Amino acid sequence: MAVRLHFIVEGQTERRFVENTLRPHFSDRSIWIVARCVETSRSRGQKFSGGITNYHQTKKDIENWMKEDQDSNLHFTTMIDFYALPKDFPGYADAKKKRDPYSRIRVLEDALGEDISDRRFIPYIQLHEFEALLFSDPEKFESQFNDPAGIKKLIQIAEQFEYNPERIDDGKETAPSKRIIKEIAKYATNKALSGPIIAEKIGLTTLREKCSHFSEWIGNLESLGQENKLASTKTP
Repeated sequence: MAVRLHFIVEGQTERRFVENTLRPHFSDRSIWIVARCVETSRSRGQKFSGGITNYHQTKKDIENWMKEDQDSNLHFTTMIDFYALPKDFPGYADAKKKRDPYSRIRVLEDALGEDISDRRFIPYIQLHEFEALLFSDPEKFESQFNDPAGIKKLIQIAEQFEYNPERIDDGKETAPSKRIIKEIAKYATNKALSGPIIAEKIGLTTLREKCSHFSEWIGNLESLGQENKLASTKTP
C-alpha cells in the first residue's frame, strides 16, 4: 500500500512548489502527495487561505484535516515560514532566546509537534522563508526575469552567505523575499508563479546540497516510503 502525505503550506507559492517539484520526487518513492494552503478564516461559508496570522487558526485547520482521515498510513507535514511567524506560536519565546537559527527552528518544530501530538504529524518550518531556497542558485532567475544586473546582485548575496541560504536573516527589509524584490521588483507581483518555477529549475538535488535543514526534512519524508516497504515485506 502506498503512503499518502498531506502538506499544509503557508501560501500558493509553497503549494505550487510542493506540486511541481516535490510531488514527482515522492511519487517515484510510492508516496502520494496532496497539498493545500492553511485555512486562515471563514465568513458566511466562504473559506480564506494563505498566510498565517495566528497559531490558533493554523492549529485548528491542521487538526480538522487530520480528523477527516484517521488512516494510519496517512501522514501530515507543514511548510511554514519562520519569517513573520505569529508570536503565539508554540515555543516562540524560547526560540527567540537562541542566537543560532538552526537552534531556533528545532525549538519551534519540537514545540509544534508536541502541541499537535499525533504520531502521523511531521512538523517543518522553513528557514527563513520559501525564497531562501531560490538563493541556492540565483542564476536560475534568468528563466523568469530578464534582469542581468538584478540577478548579479542576488548572486553576490548568495556568495555573502557562502551559498548557505538558510542563514539569510529574517529582517523586515533583509529577509530573502525582501532582498529579491529590492533587486528584481517584478518578483513582488509574480512570486506565486515565478518562485516555484525557479525552484524547479534549480532542482531538488541543489536545493538539498545548499539547505541542510530542508534536506533533512525531505529525508525524513522519504523514509516514510522506506518504512512502508519494510512493513509490506513482513506481512505474511
